[in-house]
Amino acid sequence: MAEYLTVLTTTDAAEKAQALAASAVEAKVAACAQIDGPITSVYRWEGAVQTDQEWRVLYKTTAERYPELEAHIKQVHDYDTPEIIATPVTHGSDAYLSWVSEETAKG
Repeated sequence: MAEYLTVLTTTDAAEKAQALAASAVEAKVAACAQIDGPITSVYRWEGAVQTDQEWRVLYKTTAERYPELEAHIKQVHDYDTPEIIATPVTHGSDAYLSWVSEETAKG
């Protein structure tokens, strides 16, 4: 299992993306969160194809902190089924990854 992860979610407003990003960093379940958008999302929901404008939030965290980050996103997100996808970081600068560990350390 990878020691570090990037975790992705989306939301329907820039202000909501900012709140999702800031609250996770404040809770120390992510070291950093980047917001980009608007993006166009096309998806099937409740039997119909939808097209909506969204903002993407990409968190940097450790595998150890992933369960708390996932729980945090579910708690503060207003979607019924928020997108939460974790991707392993297979390589990275030692200095940056050390910083991620320091920023997400418990206690």
